[in-house]
Amino acid sequence: MSIPTSTPTPADDAQGGQVLEDAAFETMRTDAVLAGRAMSSGAFLAGLIASAELDTVGRPDKLATDLWPDEDPVLIQEVWDRALAVGLHAGRRSASPRLYRDEMARVSEALSEAGFHAMAGLVARSRRLVAPEAHPADNERAGDHG
Repeated sequence: MSIPTSTPTPADDAQGGQVLEDAAFETMRTDAVLAGRAMSSGAFLAGLIASAELDTVGRPDKLATDLWPDEDPVLIQEVWDRALAVGLHAGRRSASPRLYRDEMARVSEALSEAGFHAMAGLVARSRRLVAPEAHPADNERAGDHG
């Protein structure tokens, strides 16, 4: 894979524009490959860290108090329990996101109405990525074209 080392010049564009298009595509492809590698490496490292956290504390229920040993253990457990509930909820939705399309739209709208626009945008983006609107043709039956 060759990585473009310079931006194409207007003279390059005079050669039919193909040089510019090729260089732009190569830059985008290289960017995507390198970003994917970085994300994969990050996920790999996160797995190693998670494994090390549990291995060093012994049991999953000790993880929260291990992270904050000087804080109120009752409060830490409440936060941990809440995080677990949120994680399980998100996990269910990630397993079958299309089943939760309408719920995600309602949640996004409720967050927006409450003034939580950044959170509303995150929910809306996730919904568009994993549960996009169905195209009207997707619901047509054979022979419906008159």
